[in-house]
Amino acid sequence: MIRNKFAKYAIIILSIIAPVVSFYLWQIFRTPNLNTKSDKDYYLLIPTRSATFDTVLDSLKHNKILQDEMSFRFLSKLLKYPDHVRPGRYKIRPDAGNYEVIKSLRSGNQTPVKLTFNNIRLKKDLIGKIGTRFEFDSTEFGNLLRSDSATRFYGFTPETILCMFIPNTYEVYWNTTPQKLLGRMKSEYDAFWTSERQAKAKALNLTPVQVTILASIVEAETKKADEKPRVAGVYLNHLAVNEPLRADPTVIFAIGDFGIKRLLHNQLTYKSPYNTYINTGLPPGPINLPETSSIDAVLNREVHKYMYFCASPQLNGYHIFAETYQQHLENARQYQEALNKLGIKK
Repeated sequence: MIRNKFAKYAIIILSIIAPVVSFYLWQIFRTPNLNTKSDKDYYLLIPTRSATFDTVLDSLKHNKILQDEMSFRFLSKLLKYPDHVRPGRYKIRPDAGNYEVIKSLRSGNQTPVKLTFNNIRLKKDLIGKIGTRFEFDSTEFGNLLRSDSATRFYGFTPETILCMFIPNTYEVYWNTTPQKLLGRMKSEYDAFWTSERQAKAKALNLTPVQVTILASIVEAETKKADEKPRVAGVYLNHLAVNEPLRADPTVIFAIGDFGIKRLLHNQLTYKSPYNTYINTGLPPGPINLPETSSIDAVLNREVHKYMYFCASPQLNGYHIFAETYQQHLENARQYQEALNKLGIKK
């Protein structure tokens, strides 16, 4: 009789407690608890050198991402996350629950950084762009790009290493090392330079690096995709007869004043290996990071007899081309008059 009564009470108590416990567990697992006051994703960065549970917790609390610390701690311990903290960059969506976040963190399911190369002129521009996006700093990355031994390992020099970076959008983990990033870029470079592209470069008596250097000059000369093969053809005609390229952008690059709109005669004699008015052949390295369209424009250059070109007097971004110097002088005169009318002196 007493046993039956005890069992009856136990059943009643359990029937009351079970739903409460179930509801509490459901709240711990599923109820929004992180990034609850935002409509944007939050990215949690867990450094490699301090990948501990306390670091994670401190970061979440400091950035006011965590609402109920006790429930997060409880479930983390239940899922043994404190013993499996992995460094990296993790996305926490708005109104995220404990379970989905802890599961992602524990598995190391990182959200990669989307790295896009564009509008890169100088090596320092590339260093600044990349060095602020990853766990490593720009100094460490920059030292590698300036190192003879490091760049030689990938088949380049400090002057030509920029050629290895093919403009595109890449997904890279935040906690990658500079060496791994360079290795990734070398793999992308090798994939870009297919046997077909290499054969075209060889037919021009150029290496892939030389093609990229020339493409950087073409890139600086024109943004018009339909004109790039013609501009490339002019410079290849100069190389074929060992005549200086006389490319204004190389002089501007050598001087380092990218606000120059109009080069003066005394500037054309500026002493630098990059000045293609006083040196024959290609400069020692690229003068920017050219788009793939410029590289392909060199590989598929337009065959013609043009040896000169200058900006169109219509100032529409295009150029006018000439086979003879006399024709070029007339074209240049018209362009200079157009600049004079606008009052552009430098």
